[in-house]
Amino acid sequence: MELDRILPRVKKPARYVGGEYNSVLKDRAKVDLRFALAFPDIYEVGMSHLGSRILYGLYNSLDGVSCERVYAPWPDMEAEMREHGISLYGLESRDPVYSFDIVGFSLQYELSYTNVLNMLDLAGIPVRRDDRGDALSPLIIAGGPCAYNPEPLADFIDVFVIGEGEEVSLELFELYRKAKRGGLGKKEFLNLAAQIEGLYVPSLYNISYNEDGTVNSIDPAENAPGVVLKRIVADFDKAYYPEKFVVPSTDIVFDRAMVELFRGCIRGCRFCQAGHAYRPVRTKKPETLSKQAKALIESSGFEELSLSSLSTSDYKELEPLCDDLLSFCEPKKVSLSLPSLRADNFGIELMQRAQKVRKSGLTFAPEAGTQRLRDVVNKNLTENDLYDACSVAFSGGWNNVKLYFMTGLPTETDEDLDGIAEIAKNVVYRWRQNTKNKNRGVTVTVSASYFVPKPHTPFQWFGQVPLAEIERRQQYLRDKLRIKNVTFHWHEAKNGYLEAIFARGDRRLGSVLERAWRQGCKFDGWDEFFRFDKWMEAFRFCGLESDFYALRTRGAEEVFPWDHISCGVTKAHLWKEYERAFEGETSLNCRQACAGCGAAKLLKGGACDA
Repeated sequence: MELDRILPRVKKPARYVGGEYNSVLKDRAKVDLRFALAFPDIYEVGMSHLGSRILYGLYNSLDGVSCERVYAPWPDMEAEMREHGISLYGLESRDPVYSFDIVGFSLQYELSYTNVLNMLDLAGIPVRRDDRGDALSPLIIAGGPCAYNPEPLADFIDVFVIGEGEEVSLELFELYRKAKRGGLGKKEFLNLAAQIEGLYVPSLYNISYNEDGTVNSIDPAENAPGVVLKRIVADFDKAYYPEKFVVPSTDIVFDRAMVELFRGCIRGCRFCQAGHAYRPVRTKKPETLSKQAKALIESSGFEELSLSSLSTSDYKELEPLCDDLLSFCEPKKVSLSLPSLRADNFGIELMQRAQKVRKSGLTFAPEAGTQRLRDVVNKNLTENDLYDACSVAFSGGWNNVKLYFMTGLPTETDEDLDGIAEIAKNVVYRWRQNTKNKNRGVTVTVSASYFVPKPHTPFQWFGQVPLAEIERRQQYLRDKLRIKNVTFHWHEAKNGYLEAIFARGDRRLGSVLERAWRQGCKFDGWDEFFRFDKWMEAFRFCGLESDFYALRTRGAEEVFPWDHISCGVTKAHLWKEYERAFEGETSLNCRQACAGCGAAKLLKGGACDA
């Protein structure tokens, strides 16, 4: 077929052929709902995403449902597909995406939005929902962390899934099947879908604006809820988890087995959307995790097992779990990876477990260079915590540490930037004090990203630092970090600026997004394809000010474009934390005292698992 003829002409053809071990291809005659699980980035990124792996296994475990994977083709493959009239297709069957009942996009990153439009177009599906008519199929849905502010994509998506998809998507599937059997059109179906908790149907909401460009009101249709509350899996210990992962046919970003320790986070860092949006905390029992991990290793042949969460070292029974897993992994030469460790609870016992099979680099996230600024962001971590953790690691043989910081945080000054350099210098000094082998040398990698205020966080009111100023601060840091054994990486400020625009944007940005895409923008998260000039031209063409979205600090009473979307954490709690930030006051973590954020009400009994 034509596809087989073009594959030798593109980079990494293994991305596009399917047929991987543990992939699932069902008999079309035995299914009545076909779902295209679309990830708006390349195969290597999408195949590494744990949420997609869970949903792929869950959907294919259902009778009468088939789920196939769809990834964004790299530009060389896209050019070949367009030249030869090949539509975007499902990886398992190679059937065109337009022939599926439902196409579901996973929204992990704002700079993937142009890829969503590009994939729809490459599939032969009109990008705007109003141009797709009233036919039920294909239904275009989307979920993931970016769906907590769905408005910039509202003109293109039929239904957004708010929160965790394991349960609510099954209710959506059942409704779709009934609508299909009953011959319903899309409009009638959407009116019914809006009544399912956790589903947001943007066509049923009218947005009005004030003269200054801010949102005046968000008005739902009569049959749509005023606020769409996220869905969660309440009993996480009994939640579906796959016993098999699809084994990739080429190298991917995270080529390993993963088990999910818990959802949510006890910490409450004020910049972190995941730490607030994934509340309340729900954990799995060690025996559940052990069973799931061992099944994945047996079924896949992965050589690394990762214990995944927002803060792995906060899992109460981590050490006995590691002991149990290591007794299984060591004979098989499978390493145990513990990402997302905190420096304030990283000790010698945990280090010894992490290095049993093979050492990897250690990563810590101080976030800010001074204690003052760490208190502002509620990062309850001291420099001594970090230095003690590094000393333990260096004495145990590590010689590679990564430190993550952010620039442009609220109230940041040059003194805070000086602190980043001082921390890096002191970490190198701790290596000299504690290493047993100075001949190997040490590498301290400092990474600094550009702070992006996100919805549903205490910093959602805060404006970004202007581009020129953030670029000055990055240059200031580059000069300060000319330190032996220290490597500095920074994220391009213009990417972070555009991310901030769409993170807190409203529905009017749909026209900017479409204009930029039609002018050639795609893979905006990849530096080699990012075209900032095209984006700024799109804003001018559409008559919108980009600074209005990125740089403006919001007032206490302003209506946000996402105010009709609830993650369970109340706006009053977030505002209280915002005020505490500017007083330099920290808040206790959930294990020390309940902050009354509101998320626990999503659980029966109202108590989370912190």
